[in-house]
Amino acid sequence: MIVIEKLTKIFGYYPVLRGIDLSIEKGQFLALLGPNGSGKTTLLRILTGLSKPSGGQITIGGWNIPDEIAAVRQQLGIVSHLTLLYDTLTAEENLMFFARLYNLPQETRAERVAAMLERVGLGKRAKDVVNTFSRGMQQRLAIARALIHDPAILLLDEPYTGLDQDASALLDQLLHDVAGVAEGQRTTIMTTHDLRRAHSLTSHVAILSRGKVGFYGETTAIPADDLPRIYADTLGAAS
Repeated sequence: MIVIEKLTKIFGYYPVLRGIDLSIEKGQFLALLGPNGSGKTTLLRILTGLSKPSGGQITIGGWNIPDEIAAVRQQLGIVSHLTLLYDTLTAEENLMFFARLYNLPQETRAERVAAMLERVGLGKRAKDVVNTFSRGMQQRLAIARALIHDPAILLLDEPYTGLDQDASALLDQLLHDVAGVAEGQRTTIMTTHDLRRAHSLTSHVAILSRGKVGFYGETTAIPADDLPRIYADTLGAAS
């Protein structure tokens, strides 16, 4: 689904990505790990077309990035610590706006919006303005926004930032039940600093170190207690 070859990104004289090679299969859920400044968000921004690579090649679903990014964006859903919602609009109005943006058929928009609000547990708050929502409720609505057009690929950039324990647990469940990641219905990439969550949720782990993929493996082959050690060893830090 996603093939990245020798990807580089240089800001001024500083190389952030130094030749990323990564292949992500359809239905795979990849945790992208690494310290601040390792290039995780930069990589996601390149995949979404918000930043252009300095070198290398990327194909998503057979389309080349950035030349065919318009076609790729129709296949992407994005959730980050920024909800990308309009806080003076209601939950329903937000989803209707994005449904129109993704050219959902007019005759099915209202039904799709209502269904997504129910699936994220906000059906009873459809007419409420977003700025009255808690942080957790806003993130649930952000998931509905990202999935309104039923994308093949879901990109999650630190989606748990600012969430309390209960809201984080609910987001775990939503990713399984609503996003369909547990059944391999979508190809998913999530950046996170939470090693425990990365191990429990995802099918594969990649650790960025010094602008390259320093480690890649299946989470089922890694004991949960070993991941912090592998992370530290990959970064060259003391465990």
